[in-house]
Amino acid sequence: MIKNPIQEVTNKLQYRAIGIVKGIYKPHNIEQINKGTLTDHEGKVLETVVLGKALSLIKKHINLKKNYFWIVYPRNKDTSNLHLQVAGIWDPYTLNNVNKDNAEKDPDELLEELNLNNNYFSIRGDLVYVNTQKKEAIIKICSSPPSKKFKNKTFKVVVEGEISLKHLNNFVSLDVRRDGNTLRLNKYEIIEKKKD
Repeated sequence: MIKNPIQEVTNKLQYRAIGIVKGIYKPHNIEQINKGTLTDHEGKVLETVVLGKALSLIKKHINLKKNYFWIVYPRNKDTSNLHLQVAGIWDPYTLNNVNKDNAEKDPDELLEELNLNNNYFSIRGDLVYVNTQKKEAIIKICSSPPSKKFKNKTFKVVVEGEISLKHLNNFVSLDVRRDGNTLRLNKYEIIEKKKD
């Protein structure tokens, strides 16, 4: 069984913004490898930071001259300025125990079998802004379950695409595709309507 790089949703109202991007990671400084760039197969360069849990994987298992599938969190302020936070690396042969039947398959094929593909992002959260003229939507993501002790950590993701204004403040699930520095909406689903 191949581990899915983007896990199934476990809760109907699960917030998330996660994707998978294939590319070569290059640190700005080899002494401090947590900040750098990710270059995709089209040569598009994305500013990238590596989060703690992925750092040890890079140090122990990753050849920085090779392409990998990076599991990433998207961050942006507008539709043309995407940067990524690396949360993990999906390499079914080096980092996962793949059964022998799949050993000959290309990782791209394995990804398709999981109903995923390069540059796919799953974004789930509250639709807080819609600009029908610019064809933009902003989704608010709560990065941890609400708690009275801690101020809720939230961030927003800007997506290019058309969503009706009538869905404002509803909880939505988006299938998004990265195109260069832009996150483009493929389809969306209203998961829970706002209470009037």
